[in-house]
Amino acid sequence: MNENIKGKVVVITGASSGLGEATAQLLAEQGASLVLAARRAERIEKIAEGITAIGGKALAVPTDVSAKEQVENLVKAAVDKFGKIDVLLNNAGLMPLSPIESLKTDEWDQMIDVNIKGVLYGMAAVLPHMKQQKSGQIINVSSVAGHKVFPRSTVYSATKSAVRVISEGFRQEVTPYNIRTTIISPGAVKTELLEHISDQDIQKNNQEYVGKIGLSPDAFARLISFSISQPEEMDINEILFRPTAQEL
Repeated sequence: MNENIKGKVVVITGASSGLGEATAQLLAEQGASLVLAARRAERIEKIAEGITAIGGKALAVPTDVSAKEQVENLVKAAVDKFGKIDVLLNNAGLMPLSPIESLKTDEWDQMIDVNIKGVLYGMAAVLPHMKQQKSGQIINVSSVAGHKVFPRSTVYSATKSAVRVISEGFRQEVTPYNIRTTIISPGAVKTELLEHISDQDIQKNNQEYVGKIGLSPDAFARLISFSISQPEEMDINEILFRPTAQEL
């Protein structure tokens, strides 16, 4: 199956750590050309250098996905460098959990800008290229919280539910262009996502829980590889995964 990954150009947002970094490393090993996007320029440049040092192909493009022009520049840089885009992994996301009554409206705005608008900007930027080449795959990252609402996850769950709705509607619209659409919804995975939680008690409780049962980011990377590696006529529409020990 990995033969369907070799030679593909894959753009990954949120590639500076965690899920994005693990996926970039695995796909590079499988022969993909990577375009790494994140706000932390030094971090993605270091990852890209590591990939190229072992014979892989990678380009780092500092990008804030909440800025439409920067996302458009990311896609232009990818096409200029590699001539095409086969896969977009919309992985960038924020999870500053808090109860509604805390009224952390700035955090709500950030989640909406990154988790929803950032996904839409990425889709809008790559769509013309994928339509023209009559192929491509867009993978949007939702969450278990996009399927269920937990205490203090209300706004986060709303943004991740929106990702699922957007992805399914998009899937139906782009079938004439042979574009594949995948939603991946992780459960507890050990990443930096919990660092976005400004409420110290909520952060501590979540870090303890995820620290006990959370999966490695490699689990996510393997599932991304699986979805990309399928034959072109096979569209993996949604993957929901959790640690075996996760109850919710």
